[in-house]
Amino acid sequence: MSETSLLIQFIGDNPATRIMDFLIENKGMDYSKSEIANGARISRATLFKHWNKIEKFNLVKTTRRFGRTRLYTLNTENELVKKLLSIEADLIKQAMDEAYKEKLRHAEAVPV
Repeated sequence: MSETSLLIQFIGDNPATRIMDFLIENKGMDYSKSEIANGARISRATLFKHWNKIEKFNLVKTTRRFGRTRLYTLNTENELVKKLLSIEADLIKQAMDEAYKEKLRHAEAVPV
């Protein structure tokens, strides 16, 4: 199983967060609902329980249609999405700063 993302660690592990985390990690790509459920590691039934909320807040937009199948992508023009992206960027920066400081502490502790 893959390591938990920083966003999930910060906000908490729940289906809506998993959906948003998957879409953020794959920003710019479009997916069917089945692919989103698989990518978020949740069932289709769970996705459908949360999908109305995702659409209500305009967090996704439809990119293409194939018959009855629609493909969705993260709506990066949405203010809530922009804030989530900013939070994720801040979490990544903080993690990188901490890793760098740890590397420096380790380098100082090792005698040459």
